[in-house]
Parts: sequence; C-alpha cells; structure tokens
Amino acid sequence: MRIRPSTSLSVPAWITLLAVAFALVLVGCGSNSGSSKSARKSKKPTSGSAERASKERPRPGDQKVTLTWKGKQRGYTVHAPPGYTTGKQLPLVIAMHPYPSYGDYVAQLSGFSRKADEKGFLVAYPDGLDGGYNALACCGTEDDVGFIRTMTKRLIDTWKADPDRIYATGISNGGDMSYKLAVETDVLAAIAPVSGGYIGSATQSPDYVPRTPVSVMTFIGGQDQNYGAFDNGVKQWQQRLGCTAGPEKKVRGDSTRTTAKCRDTSEFVAYRLPSMGHSWPGSGDSRMGDMLTGIQATDLIWDFFASHPKRS
Repeated sequence: MRIRPSTSLSVPAWITLLAVAFALVLVGCGSNSGSSKSARKSKKPTSGSAERASKERPRPGDQKVTLTWKGKQRGYTVHAPPGYTTGKQLPLVIAMHPYPSYGDYVAQLSGFSRKADEKGFLVAYPDGLDGGYNALACCGTEDDVGFIRTMTKRLIDTWKADPDRIYATGISNGGDMSYKLAVETDVLAAIAPVSGGYIGSATQSPDYVPRTPVSVMTFIGGQDQNYGAFDNGVKQWQQRLGCTAGPEKKVRGDSTRTTAKCRDTSEFVAYRLPSMGHSWPGSGDSRMGDMLTGIQATDLIWDFFASHPKRS
C-alpha cells in the first residue's frame, strides 16, 4: 500500500504516518518468513556465510541447519537425543527421503528420531534440492555426495558425531543414495537401503564398489515394480565383493533373510518380503508404510548399525 501525504497535514505529521505504515509492512512480512514452504525453496546465498547465518547450536531435539554448497543454500535437520552434550561422541544415522519429498517426511515414516531418543544417537535428515537427490537412477543433477559429505564433516566437527560410527539409510531415491554414498565416500561404516537399489548406469562398472568395508542391510518387496532390478543389484554387489551367502531363513510368514560374509570383512543382509510393495516395513505411514509384513525395519536397522562400527 502506498501512502500519499495530504496537503492539510504538516510535514512532521505525514512523515510520522509514513514511518508507522512502513513499520507495519515490515511486521507483516516477518510473519510469513518462517513458513515451511518458503524454507524449502532453494535461495541464492547472500554475501555472508550461510553457515554463520544458521546459528547452529548443538542441543537435544530437532534443529534445522543450512549451509552453502556450490553456490546454493542447502538444508538438513539434526535430531539429538535427550541429555545430549558435545562431551560424548555419539553414532550418527543419515536418513534420506524418497522423491519427491523432504527430510521431515522420512523422519515421520521411519520413526528414527524416536529410536535415537531410546538408544542415544544422532540423526541427520538432509533435504534434496527440489525434493530429490542425484542418486544412481534419478532424481536431479546436484552434487549431493559432496553436500552430504560436507554435512557429515560438520556433524563430526560441531556435533561430535563418532567418525567410526557413521551410517546411512533411506527409502526409494534415498535408498539408492545410500548405495552411492557407500561407494563414493569413505566415511560410512554401514548402510541400510529400504526399497532402494544398487542400480543405474554407474553400477555397470565392476569397479563401482566401496574402497573400504561397508556392511549392508536391505529390504526389498516382491510386489515392488523395481524388485527385479533391486534383487539383481544385491547379487551384483555380493559377486563383486566376493560375498558368500548362507542359507535362506524364514523370518515372518513368507519373508526371508539371507546373510553373506564378504571378502573385505563386510556383511550383507538381505530381507526379501514377497507381499510388500515400495514401502518401509513396520511403518504405519499411510503413504509408504507397511505393517503387514510383521518386520520392523527401523529396529532391525539400528541393531545392525550398532553391531557394525567402521572397519579399516
């Protein structure tokens, strides 16, 4: 709204009215600045440091953090358990969302923040740009490996995450991304892709494998349209790393688990769930949860991570 000075007012009076109106406009703009929609949009970085602007203060609970990576503002949420202090190194789980989505959705879907409160570890939920990560088969062109590597270093330096107990999990696009991080970084001790796979053109190279031991636990559904590709990826990974699989074991109904010991001392555990689609087992989420398998993926993943620290 533009205010035009009246000729009947003295100069000081109309200047005062303009000042009041301008202050009201500023208040109105400020009331919208905290909306989740605006927070999710990629913005051009200011001339200052986005890391300083985030005012990051390690503490229990959830905290949104931003950093500038390759000229773009990127965000992630850190969850720390009750009683957390920087005086003790805690394990870190990086949990990644499907496409299109953001970190808050995989937090809801997986229940990893509740698990962190129960068991005492950190969780980071990185946001893909425009709702996706540049993983093995889709969904974007950003250097998300570099972004998440930078995020992880910051969590080690600032939040005192234990560098020997860094893990990654995710569903769909986020599950694919966990495989990519396992191969293209050397920071992870283990990964747990859910309804995701070792797929895409990069995996056609026999050299596309981790340089250091990274153990894997994965969950794939027989009703998932990607099941064939995911299952082939399991076999390809195990073949390249010289993994020897033990006998298939029934775990719930028609669901099975196989465990393979690999040449580099890593381990590969595969849950095949014939009745499940593209879902997270054990989640009650209406969009991507599946309670019918009787498998609690989040519990199994954490137990697997806890028993697999980094191996040199």
